[in-house]
Amino acid sequence: MTPEAADVSRLYRDRVLDHSRNPRNSRRIPEPDARAEGHNPLCGDKVAVYLQIEDGWIRDAAFEATGCAISIASASMMTETVRDQSIATARAAIHDAEATFAGGVDSPPGELAALAAVRAYPSRIRCALLPWRTLAAALAGQAGTVSTEQGT
Repeated sequence: MTPEAADVSRLYRDRVLDHSRNPRNSRRIPEPDARAEGHNPLCGDKVAVYLQIEDGWIRDAAFEATGCAISIASASMMTETVRDQSIATARAAIHDAEATFAGGVDSPPGELAALAAVRAYPSRIRCALLPWRTLAAALAGQAGTVSTEQGT
């Protein structure tokens, strides 16, 4: 393993483990302006995303989740990324996440770099994508439950 690959691996392990053990914004927002639920039927991950939106800005973002460490870490990182950001910025972050997990971005921005390592494990990509797709559904006002089987 090259030194650069070892650094990425260490970053992945440290950041993902930190976010999965100490998730940020893991709570329900009372009376959210936008909300969506997601499910990964392959491994059982479930996530609910809650948003407080004001004048085109996500003032608060939170989630409740059950599932694997990758899914919980991804949800935690996602809420940290979009809190106090414009809806347009959040949509761009969703695009970046999807491109990162699809392998279309060599140097992902911010903490997505830590999650990029899941590309080496195709079955885990859906775990990382679930919160981001659920966020997209919340922003779109989509009813029903988002599934990783839709559009994968």
